[in-house]
Amino acid sequence: MSSTLFALDIGTRSVVGIILEQRNETFHVVDILVEEHKDRAMMDGQIHNVLKVAEVIQSIKEKLEAKHGPLEKVSVAAAGRALKTEQAEIKMNIKNRPIFSEEDVSRLELSAVQQAQNALVQPDNGNQSSHYYCVGYSVLYYKLDGEEIGSLVDQQGEEASIEVIATFLPRVVVESLISALKRANLEMEALTLEPIAAINVLIPTSMRRLNVALVDIGAGTSDIAITDFGTVVAYGMVPYAGDEITEALSDHYLLDFPLAEKAKRAINTNDYIQVQDILGFEQDIPKEEVIETLKPTITELATEISKEILRLNNNRSPKAVMLVGGGSLTPTITTSLEQALNLPANRVAVRGIDAIQDLTKEEHIPITPELVTPIGIAIAAKKSPIQYMSVKVNGQVVRLFELKEMTVGDALLAANISTRKLYGKPGAALSIQLNNQTLHIPGEHGQAALIMVNGMEANTKTIIKNKDTIELLEGKDGNPGVATVRDLLDEASVQTVTFQGVMYIVEPKIYINGASSTIDTPLKERDKVTVETVQTVEQFLHIINKESYIEKLNPYTVTINDKNHYMPVLSPNLLINGMKGKLQSSIQDNDVIVINTLEYPTLEKLAEILNKKLSIRTVVTFQSEKVELFKELAVVSMGELTLQGSDAIPNNAKIVWEEANDSSWIFQDVFRFTEWTLPENATSFQILRNGQPSRFDEEIFGGDQLEIRVG
Repeated sequence: MSSTLFALDIGTRSVVGIILEQRNETFHVVDILVEEHKDRAMMDGQIHNVLKVAEVIQSIKEKLEAKHGPLEKVSVAAAGRALKTEQAEIKMNIKNRPIFSEEDVSRLELSAVQQAQNALVQPDNGNQSSHYYCVGYSVLYYKLDGEEIGSLVDQQGEEASIEVIATFLPRVVVESLISALKRANLEMEALTLEPIAAINVLIPTSMRRLNVALVDIGAGTSDIAITDFGTVVAYGMVPYAGDEITEALSDHYLLDFPLAEKAKRAINTNDYIQVQDILGFEQDIPKEEVIETLKPTITELATEISKEILRLNNNRSPKAVMLVGGGSLTPTITTSLEQALNLPANRVAVRGIDAIQDLTKEEHIPITPELVTPIGIAIAAKKSPIQYMSVKVNGQVVRLFELKEMTVGDALLAANISTRKLYGKPGAALSIQLNNQTLHIPGEHGQAALIMVNGMEANTKTIIKNKDTIELLEGKDGNPGVATVRDLLDEASVQTVTFQGVMYIVEPKIYINGASSTIDTPLKERDKVTVETVQTVEQFLHIINKESYIEKLNPYTVTINDKNHYMPVLSPNLLINGMKGKLQSSIQDNDVIVINTLEYPTLEKLAEILNKKLSIRTVVTFQSEKVELFKELAVVSMGELTLQGSDAIPNNAKIVWEEANDSSWIFQDVFRFTEWTLPENATSFQILRNGQPSRFDEEIFGGDQLEIRVG
């Protein structure tokens, strides 16, 4: 006995229609039809133009109906790339709490997932958390008092925290799928997720205890699913896929994108790739040369996929990786992934439809990894279709999208019940004033609320089924808050400050209601606590008896010809943790303070900063020899002392700067810097500058060629 199955894989670039026949326990692929979208009706796995997508679906439906008869119902999948992934961390003060139980950990995980759900909708206030289905989550780490720990069960401390990565499916993805099908006169028979579809046909339940990654490399994105502990534990997506390879070919060989796509596909079948660039030049390129050209892009693709796999898999490599989709045919991608994930050889493999158990096909249907997901949709939708279930949570009817075994926790998330209700109310806070600021010391945590399913005690991990009734019975409230002064000194505590490489410890003074007290004094409601700590760098220098440095921080100033000049570049500076500060800057615990005092500048350095010249030098060639001409441009004095260029100018110095003659150089100046004389037997001579007749009073410039020819 056989039954016909019709399935659609609605992708970003194309739609695949498939006809399968179920023959007892086996499936037979009867026909496959692929049509590309004429417009960009799909983006990132979500339908953006229902009408355009419906036209393609209608076209495929009509062509298949012409060969196989009427088609009224269809199985579809929500794209893996439509899944939204969000990370969130939740922290809980567990001081004075009983030791952590498994149920406590589960409730804390649930709080983190709910926080991720809220973060998902926060950027768009029009959305609500109920607009998303949670399809799974994984714990990235547990921490106790800031340190990562393997498990929080039976642990005690002050603060517990959990970070999770949760995956959500937007409800609009499902609704747009249904709308497109209705316009094509099709009824949705079953729904699945693309990653689940591929996993269901490639990784049977018995294999899911293994930590395996399935990667569907499409055109625009690569979808990832991770199995472990007998189930699918995480989903993800990276915006790197086959188009990156096509674009690399297009850029390197100057090819139009469709021709680059054609060339890419030819790599797996031809020894030489024939291409025609945008200039019309044709060439046959050896396959090995093309692959070598693509290696950097292939490595980048493997790196991005590997990063996401590691992120989804708690920063560890899976045991193996299976590749499907057209992009999995990328040359050397398996080797690149093995290297990126540090896996041994033969642990990354491309899987085609021949890897699907109990599957036969018509001869004209190719064995290719591109068809794994479409076939998987049909089979998975038949074997394990996703259904809705209804449960009651505290009297409220909640409809759940049954993507996996549903738990009480899933029902609480769907009902938008705050995880705060999972515990009794905390005890009343203790209100005190610390340095005129009101603080509230929280009371003890309340005891956990009691969860009942159909009248039987349960927990957040309890599996639920259709029509179940879930009740939350409030737990016991916590005791009021208590504290001592020591508990408040996290911020205003004893300060350790390093100055000029030496560590100093500065203790605060404590007053309660105006009276001197100690840090271990218990506090009462409305107590006024004053903690006096060193606030500024200047106060700190006084306390450690280093006032002399205050004077050293005076800015550098020099008076030139009765005009004051402030020189920031020559002024000493004060650094707090490597950043510029002031005497009035505030200091904190563990600050490092350094005061850099600078040596007084020389006259030459001062002239350079003021953009003034003390002298001028120029070089000419005279009688074929280099001659350097030198002239002082200024005379600088400080009191009775005439300064040289190397003399230091102290802070607040008063100097007189007199400009000297800066007239141009003339030919006869050269005789002051050379020992050349006119020969006694000379009867005549000719003056030349740069080979041209000249005069002794003619202006000359650096680089000139000067000559006196003797007759």
